Amino acid sequence: MKAIVVTDEAAGTAGMTLVERPEPKPALNDVVVQVHASGFVPTELTWPSTWTDRLGRDRTPSIPGHELAGVVSALGYGTTGLSVGQRVFGLTDWTRDGTLAEFVAVEARNLAPLPGDVDFTVGASLPISGLTAWQGLFEHGRLQTGQSVLVHGAAGAVGSMVTQLAREFGAYVIGTGRAADRQKALDFGAQEFVDLATDVLEDVGGVDLVFDVIGGDIGKRSAGLVRAGGSLVSVVGPAEVHPADGLTIDFVVTPDRAQLGEIVRRVRDGRLRTNIGNVANLDDAVAALNPTKRTTGKTIIRARS
Repeated sequence: MKAIVVTDEAAGTAGMTLVERPEPKPALNDVVVQVHASGFVPTELTWPSTWTDRLGRDRTPSIPGHELAGVVSALGYGTTGLSVGQRVFGLTDWTRDGTLAEFVAVEARNLAPLPGDVDFTVGASLPISGLTAWQGLFEHGRLQTGQSVLVHGAAGAVGSMVTQLAREFGAYVIGTGRAADRQKALDFGAQEFVDLATDVLEDVGGVDLVFDVIGGDIGKRSAGLVRAGGSLVSVVGPAEVHPADGLTIDFVVTPDRAQLGEIVRRVRDGRLRTNIGNVANLDDAVAALNPTKRTTGKTIIRARS
């Protein structure tokens, strides 16, 4: 099969190559999925799990990508709940070969059925962004109706999902980003927008929840905006500064079939829009994942037309 592999952590996305690899075999409770579309998060090339297995052993050349939509082509021993020929989407294990390939082996429990009226490209854009937003807001942030949420990177793949879900839940949403992102953030439902280059972040005042996908100085300054009893939720590692009278939570997104079902249901009925910035074929994936200009939204790689 065709697959994108990486061998050199220092090279980042520039070190990606398109190669031929053996098709994967399903292990216990696995399925093999014929990949139709795959998502990719550039930061995964900085994650230890991309380069070593759970025992710390080198596993290069490894196939990156952890989001997929496709069709089940084989079942492993003991696998239940899915069937050959079924359309699925989901999030694959961090320490196994990933989804930038024509086939991938993945635990069946990490996948959810993909309805026939949802395009594979859309399905592949949902797992990391959708689950990160859902888990950050509702499991970790414990969002309540009527609360205020400061969403950093509101025009990005994760931030746009956070914005939409928070609005649906009855929160007041303040988005942040670059000046060029303002209209996109507002279109996704932010009620205010803060230009991080020219506006004063602290003028936002107090909020009940900060959802941080940026970190650094912005993350530190955001801690001071959290009201008593509020939360700073981060997906970029432990917070360096903590709210005076609130919680800080950093988390790594996890697969969840039921939550994937909630997310795709909202896509189908128009409550949730995906944020896809670029779509390319697997043959053109290396160039697409090394863009020469900035794009907002997720890049999706199609393994099949």
